[in-house]
Amino acid sequence: MRRGEQPGNLRRRLAEEAARLMLEQGIDSFSRARNKAAERLGVSDQHQLPDNREIEQAQLEYLHIFYPETQPKRLRHLRQTALRAMQLLARFEPRLVGPVLKGSAGEHSPVNLHLFAAQPEEISWFLMEQRIPHDTSERRYPGKPARSYPLFTFVAGDVQMELTVFPLDGIRQAPNSPVDGRPIKRADIKAVQRLLEESASE
Repeated sequence: MRRGEQPGNLRRRLAEEAARLMLEQGIDSFSRARNKAAERLGVSDQHQLPDNREIEQAQLEYLHIFYPETQPKRLRHLRQTALRAMQLLARFEPRLVGPVLKGSAGEHSPVNLHLFAAQPEEISWFLMEQRIPHDTSERRYPGKPARSYPLFTFVAGDVQMELTVFPLDGIRQAPNSPVDGRPIKRADIKAVQRLLEESASE
């Protein structure tokens, strides 16, 4: 901490730096961005580190200040891409989640969709039928216990797509958000269409 600097000011600077790293460098982990920000600012006191909610709020403020014209256009493009993908994947009851839904998406943000299937392989087969090259891995969500789910990724134009696959009954209960620990907010096709209509009228 700089001499004479208030703890609250330092915490805010750390949140702002972590937000900048996530938006400008495409770091997708709050923890990694927070630790890198602390390293850059020479902070070793864990009590000074901002939580995920503070970083997410700093992201919104950063975008509003530095990208007041380009970010809304990028956000609309991401939501349009999400809608097209959701329509293609309609049989899997797709739900939009994450920064593209919340409005905190930046240039490097992927589109995150939740899909629901009896078997994860159904998604892979469908993508292959559509001749969409894709990679597979897992996504871990916090909880007691934490749970991991199959993740399929591919590129649509200039947008990274990330499809997390849940069992059919997973549509009733969203996993906990890494931001605040509460169930993740989800939006179906109609909700995404409304978002696009509202932004078009602004």
